[in-house]
Amino acid sequence: MKHLYFFICLFSLVTTNNIIAQNDSIYFWKSGVLLEKRSIKPIDLDSITFKRPIVNLSDVTICSQVWSGKNLDVTTYSDGTPIPQVTDPIAWQNLTTGAWCYYNNDPSNNADYGKLYNWYAVAGIYDSASLNNSSLRKQFAPIGWHVPSDAEWTTLIDCLGGASIAGGKMKEVGTIHWNSPNTGASNLSGFTGLPGGSRDFNGTFYAIGCYGDFWSKTESIPTDAWFRNLNCGNSSASTGGDSKHYGFSVRLIRD
Repeated sequence: MKHLYFFICLFSLVTTNNIIAQNDSIYFWKSGVLLEKRSIKPIDLDSITFKRPIVNLSDVTICSQVWSGKNLDVTTYSDGTPIPQVTDPIAWQNLTTGAWCYYNNDPSNNADYGKLYNWYAVAGIYDSASLNNSSLRKQFAPIGWHVPSDAEWTTLIDCLGGASIAGGKMKEVGTIHWNSPNTGASNLSGFTGLPGGSRDFNGTFYAIGCYGDFWSKTESIPTDAWFRNLNCGNSSASTGGDSKHYGFSVRLIRD
């Protein structure tokens, strides 16, 4: 019975996880490279279990949508493929694949504000092949979640009364994280938006405490993508299109 169970388990894994079982050996592959070979007798096993990174996201229901309750801070795509951390400004501005950083390259900013990601990470572009072929791209968000489209952001903002006042309803109250005056902040939606700042297309950092910029997955033009901005100086939730090289915060929405 163990032999049969082992065979069924391996068959299901082979179809999804690039494992080859042959002559009581298991070969672990990644991107065509053999990582490890193990010789294991089926009689010695009951099952094989794969573990993926577990991401704990609080959530908040706003109208008909369920949003993550904090800024994202993952370092891998959903299948465990690493997203590189890039600190050097020249390297950052030359990227056409996914990357993340801490604001000002300071890990102490992560606890409150999460990480900043370029749009290539949001789109799951992890190598040159996936840049040109969308079918090869990774899933950026953890399973069960996705990066909101521009239309999904619009649904949220319209539900909160429109762009001119929705930002106040989305911002955390007070000036612990937001710079004064944090105009109109009520957080009536429960979104608890935070001002994680941004990283410019040339690799420089700016506006932590005053700007909360959040990517959408939707391109505006081939070089740019849509995002939403919350601002310490007004109550709006404004829409912009900026270079895919920018580093912005990410909030997720439930599938």
